[in-house]
Parts: sequence; structure tokens; C-alpha cells
Amino acid sequence: MTRLFGHPGYARFWTADTVSTFGTYLTTVALPILAIVALDASDTEVGLVNGARWTPYLLFGLLAGVIADRYRRRPILVATDLARAALLALIAVLALLGTLGMPLLLVLVAAFGALSLLYEAAHQSYLPRLVPPAALTRANARMEQSASLAQTTGPFLGGAVVAAAGAPVAMLVDAGSYLASGLLLATIRRPEPAPTPERRHLGRELREGLSWVYRHRVLAPYALTLHARFLFASMASTAFTLLVVRGLDPRLPAERAAVGLGLVLALGGVGAVVGNGLSHRVGRWGAGRAILLERVVEPLGWALAALAGTGTAGWVMVGAAQFVIWLALGISGPNEMGYRQAVTPDRLQGRMNATIRSLNWGMLTVGAPVGGLLAAHLGHRPAIGVAVAGMAVAAAIAVRSPLRDARHPGVDPTPGVDPTPTAEPVAGP
Repeated sequence: MTRLFGHPGYARFWTADTVSTFGTYLTTVALPILAIVALDASDTEVGLVNGARWTPYLLFGLLAGVIADRYRRRPILVATDLARAALLALIAVLALLGTLGMPLLLVLVAAFGALSLLYEAAHQSYLPRLVPPAALTRANARMEQSASLAQTTGPFLGGAVVAAAGAPVAMLVDAGSYLASGLLLATIRRPEPAPTPERRHLGRELREGLSWVYRHRVLAPYALTLHARFLFASMASTAFTLLVVRGLDPRLPAERAAVGLGLVLALGGVGAVVGNGLSHRVGRWGAGRAILLERVVEPLGWALAALAGTGTAGWVMVGAAQFVIWLALGISGPNEMGYRQAVTPDRLQGRMNATIRSLNWGMLTVGAPVGGLLAAHLGHRPAIGVAVAGMAVAAAIAVRSPLRDARHPGVDPTPGVDPTPTAEPVAGP
């Protein structure tokens, strides 16, 4: 068996992803703090800022998948990384100059989301060109391990930078990480074949991607229940951020609360590292069962956050909640991605990933503002409770679907579980 880093281009691909992921966690902490401190944003406005980033996923997600399948994927990755670096730097500079307003921030965050959408459609589709199908689960696990390591330190560093130098400086550091990632990806020299030029009917290409996902015996229930999970998780996440920054100790300034938020998110990173380490072992039960484990455990973690009180005990509970949530996500992630990539032909990788991700992240466009509204009118903890109920219903539906019997076809196929769709996808011209 070839060593994972022995596959040409994978090491640089992994390194670039790790660098940009470390930076991303700085913005995760800095962006809501920037809105609260620099723009005096309300709970509802913080939800709108969170949702603006994901609006392009809902509007243009399917189109991004077509682009990722029509063109070479590495140039897309390089261009979008460099453009995101420039955009984050612009937000930071405008904030430092005092010329950033809420409408402009929403527009710039939405533009950043559009670039991220295109990047992610190409990113997940490029990996199968670097490693063979049998190595995809290991390759995804290694990338998620580094992402989890970034999660254990990135939020803490982000909180420390925000507290010491301000949110705009933290976002400038993140801009530097995207610049480094783009330049590193540009050095990958593994030949990438040009896609075949025949399929150029946009509507037919979109239908083909939709058909592959939503007529597939396993991908269909997986994707539909995952969309619901993202909707309710985004509601919970927005309310959770507001709870930590404003609800655990109302007397604590937002800049100092950012340090606490970073520590809490870092505990989630520890859980993700542990989960990634267990992902291959749990995956032996079957990819579907590993995914369902996450669907069942995650709402329990959010419920723990909803029950958090104030003071030290509250901080301990929200930290434990993040650990549990990300432990489950860490176990599921590599198995999800490995299964999706292994059962999908290369010519459909971009559209498969974009179809699933566009609606996943598009749910944040709805869920994040709703989470902010619920937090403003019901309170932070009841808002999380509403989201927990929704996630529990989605998990129950997933458990009763064919997803429970899914196994990675390149590793341990299970008799009677057909990884092919129930009907042929729409053919191209």
C-alpha cells in the first residue's frame, strides 16, 4: 500500500488546507466580535452577518458544481484562495479606518461566501484526483485531523489576538493564511486532465448532479437529513455564540469574552481530534453507522449547552458540550466524505459535492438569522432547545433510512446494499 504522503501532490494539498484552516478559526472568533464591538450589532444583526456568508451557497451552489466539473480544479483553488485573502484584508482595513458599516459588511461577507463556495466545490472534487478510491477515507481522516488540531488552537489564538490587538488584526492574519495556501497550491505539479468538452448544456448538467444525489438509494436520505441537521445546527450555533459572549457573564466585556469563546471552541477541537482518531475504527461498523452515531449524539451535546448556567459551572458545561459535539463530528466526517467520493464518478464529483454542500450551507442562510431572532425573543438557552428538537427529529428519520446499512464500497461492501442510484442520472449530450 502506498504511503498517503507518497501520492504526488497530496502533501502540498494537505499543507495548504491546514494553513488556511488555522487562519479560518481566527475569523470564526473575530467576525462576530467585530460586528458587536465595531458596529454595535444586535443579536439579530449578528445572525444576519453569520447568515450572509452562506447566502451564495443557497443561490449559486449548483452552478459552482458545474464550474468545478467543467474546468480544471487546481486553478480554481488557487484563484479563490488569493481572492479571499484580498477580501478579508479589505474588511480589516475598512474596520481599522472606521469606514465599515453593517450593509457593507454584509455585502463583503456574502462575497467571501461566494468565493468559499467555489473553492469548496473544487476542493472536495480535487482530492480524488490525488489519491485512489481505497485511500480516500484515510486521506480525508488525515485532513480532518489537521483541521481538528487547528480547531484546538485556532480559536484560542483568535481570542487572544482579538483581546490583544482587536478583531481586524485577527482577520488580517487569516488573510495571510489564505495567501499562503493559494501560493502553495500553485506549486502542485501533478498533471490534471482537462474535463471532456461535450457537456455544455447548463440545465442538463444541473439536473444530472441533482439526479445523482437525490435518486441515489443512500445519498438521498443522507443528504436530505443532513440538510435538516445543518439548518438546526446553525440556529444552535448562533444562539450558542451569543450565549457565551453575552449570557454566561453579562458583566464581561465582549473582547474578554472572546478569549473564553476561543477556549470553548478549542475544547471542541480536542473532541474532533479524538473523534478523527476513532473514525477508522468506528467506520468498520459501516460508514452509515458512523454517520448515524453523529446524528444521534450531536443534539445531546447541544442540549448540554442549553442547560448551562452562569459562572464557572456554565463555562464548564458549554466547553463539555463543544467537546461532545465535535467528538461525534470527528468520527463521522472522514466516513461521510470517503463514502460520497467513492460512490461518485469523477465527472460528477463537483456537482455531487456542490449539490450537497450548497443546500447544507444554504440552510445556514436561514438558520443563523432565525437563531438570532429566537435568541433575541426567547433567550439564548430556549433558542438552542428549539434547535435540539429539530435535530432529534432529523436523526430519527435518518436512523430508519437505508443510510444505516451503508458501507464504503472500496473497503467492505455489504451484500444487499447497492451503492448505485435507484435510477440512472440524466445523461449528458
